[in-house]
Amino acid sequence: MAVFAGVDLGATYVRAVIGDAEHDELGMHKRPTPQGPSGIEVTEAVLSAIRRACEEAGVDPTDLEGVGIGSIGPLDLAEGVIENPANLPDSIDRIPLTGPIENLAETNRVYLHNDAVAGVIGERFYSDRNPDNMAYLTISTGIGAGVCVDGTVLHGWDGNAGEVGHQTIDPDGVMTCGCGRDGHWEAYCSGDNIPRYARTLFEREDWETDLPLHSDDFSAVDVFEFAGDDAFADYIINRIALWNSIGVSSMATAYAPLVIYIGGAVAINNPELVVDPIRQKMDEMVFVNVPEIEITQLGDDVVLKGALASARTGGTGDRKELDSATV
Repeated sequence: MAVFAGVDLGATYVRAVIGDAEHDELGMHKRPTPQGPSGIEVTEAVLSAIRRACEEAGVDPTDLEGVGIGSIGPLDLAEGVIENPANLPDSIDRIPLTGPIENLAETNRVYLHNDAVAGVIGERFYSDRNPDNMAYLTISTGIGAGVCVDGTVLHGWDGNAGEVGHQTIDPDGVMTCGCGRDGHWEAYCSGDNIPRYARTLFEREDWETDLPLHSDDFSAVDVFEFAGDDAFADYIINRIALWNSIGVSSMATAYAPLVIYIGGAVAINNPELVVDPIRQKMDEMVFVNVPEIEITQLGDDVVLKGALASARTGGTGDRKELDSATV
């Protein structure tokens, strides 16, 4: 029996799953992503997650015929590492991945993807609506996209195609992104940055609000929970909707997807306040084909499933590769 591993490496958690040609979950393990002191601790957490998932599945890591990884970025595909991740502490400057996993599994069939690229691979492999031109967008701790054009999933020469969260949407650069640049989409609309944006708007304008802006525990969750009952919360959400729509319309114009699936905790937990406004603005903002805007049906597992599909199909996610990849 051929067995494969998929890994979802996020800023908060590391998850690994083991599957064969027919089953998505023979074994699973989830653990927190180490926050330092260096990238080696993150590497060790990934290796440990794979080992523990293999134990649950009753297989050895050396039995794995392929491993797919969906990871936070930015990536260096040539070296098989993450370089200076924007959503982890500054002390973590380099996280080796491909080499250590190849050593663990004793295979060179290890496929590293940006997490959103793994997401579009997951949608392409599992979704009923999966045309050759499609995209996956995550709005979560960060913002990123995976894109498939004419049946080819775009990776970019360095693995960083689809880093749309780091496109400039605000030329005034009111907000500074975690990457250090001003005006990036992620600086306004990601789960980590919505609280910062809310405080900035509050300081720039005269508002009355019940939002706990000065609490250390203030989060994006509070903004969405106060929607409809607090004028300032509604204002923040409307501004976020505008920035999100600018970003998505740029994706539609650049890549001409027939459907864009949206995932990530911010979107999945608040579809009426995050996804519906994007859908409503597309007709007035997109010059060419207006894509369908859908919430992912794969939930929080979209990246993990995409990573496993990558392992099964030799890195492509194309079902036509499944038989040849698993013999």
